[in-house]
Amino acid sequence: MPLSRRDFAARSVLAGAGVALTGTVAALATAPGALAADDSTLRDEHGRPCEPGYGPLLPDPAGLLALPAGFSYRVLTHSGVTRLESGEYTPSNHDGTAAFAGHRGATLLVNNHELKGVRSKWAHPVPLAEGLVYDPAAAGGCTVVEVRHGGEVAEWVGIAGTSTNCAGGATPWGTWLTCEENSDLAGKNGMTKDHGYCFEVDPHDRRANLDPRPVKAFGRYDHEAVVIDPKQGHAYLTEDASGPNGLFYRWTPPAGFRHGRGRLRSLADDAGVLAAAKCFDSSGRFVDDLSRATRIGTVYGVDWIAVPDRDARTVPVRRQFADGAITRGRKLEGMWWADGGAYFVSSYSREESPGTAHDGQVWFYDPKRRTIRLTVRLGVNADPSVAGGYDGPDNITVSPYGGLILAEDGEGLQHLFGATESGRAYPLARNELNLGTPEEPEFSEFAGVCFSPDGRTLFASVQAPGILFAITGPWRRRH
Repeated sequence: MPLSRRDFAARSVLAGAGVALTGTVAALATAPGALAADDSTLRDEHGRPCEPGYGPLLPDPAGLLALPAGFSYRVLTHSGVTRLESGEYTPSNHDGTAAFAGHRGATLLVNNHELKGVRSKWAHPVPLAEGLVYDPAAAGGCTVVEVRHGGEVAEWVGIAGTSTNCAGGATPWGTWLTCEENSDLAGKNGMTKDHGYCFEVDPHDRRANLDPRPVKAFGRYDHEAVVIDPKQGHAYLTEDASGPNGLFYRWTPPAGFRHGRGRLRSLADDAGVLAAAKCFDSSGRFVDDLSRATRIGTVYGVDWIAVPDRDARTVPVRRQFADGAITRGRKLEGMWWADGGAYFVSSYSREESPGTAHDGQVWFYDPKRRTIRLTVRLGVNADPSVAGGYDGPDNITVSPYGGLILAEDGEGLQHLFGATESGRAYPLARNELNLGTPEEPEFSEFAGVCFSPDGRTLFASVQAPGILFAITGPWRRRH
């Protein structure tokens, strides 16, 4: 049922307007539940005013990861250095990751490897483990990393033969949905099967991953991330694509369908309804692109428009809609379910978008009110080579200590940075591995940011060459 203008106006009032705050660049704020914020709203555990974050980042003698005082890291996997149980090297190009509680105090991590194209292009593709291969021509896939009680680390293949495995997302029933950010059809660019799908990977049961099958009901396009509403069963998905910009999707399960381990494999290719978001403001005016929003707290109503051909045999899904039918967004990236809804990222906006340029947005979709609210906005970072600014957020997680943690995939320096509930930004880590030269430095993006189930360890990767870190330290909640 379409959301009426009157319904939207009422829900906008309930959602709250939020506030625009000054941060490290132009305008930055996050306000999940916050109605106002200034420097005095941040308090330590004793109720005293304090600064956000954990202090300045200290250079790393090993040249890998700068962290605040009191924090340390451990390298869990390193492409071309560490090895899988089967003897092959850890694959490269780490991306989306989630952490699950394993047996006897272990932590299980499912780690995407964003490897596009044929296997011969890459020194360390995901190995073609027997029974776990979708397309033997494709280089991507996932590995499962087990960090056992006592510190021992083991790694094995979860799925192989997929392409450009990007952000993905965890399910409420303890599995991982890996997403292909590539929609090559069989016979194109060396592929032998169609790509552009989501696949389920079970970190707890290796046998459940045999004979990989795409979840075609979720559509075929350049997938980025996915989350599942644990109450309604809807899947929300982002698309990282341009020419035109990508879409924010919702998949509604068919009547009687119950989620659970392995049940997505049983869905018919056309099961449920895949739809794209169409947004409008409180005056009922259609919003063509998310880049139109310039104020923190902007709220749009959302209608859902059914996708005509979700398998996109001849026309990509995002091109199947006429102008004015749906709302687009540039580089719709990571997503995380929390606070009863989905946080999702638009990485940046430039001339390919009709609105105002920015270096990152985070939106919150509220399924009860059927609204999205702008919670973070990064103004254009004038000089990404200088510490103090951030641009191009990608993967995202919600911190058990409050606020958001974002992985930077922009220009120049690359950080993990936080955005507090009171609207302040702070650095958490900086990639110090220079892949370029002293004169022309180059730093790879961060990815796969997530906390351990007990909240004591933050996991994150540097995509190239592919290093997975476990970060520990004096975590604390700021009020």
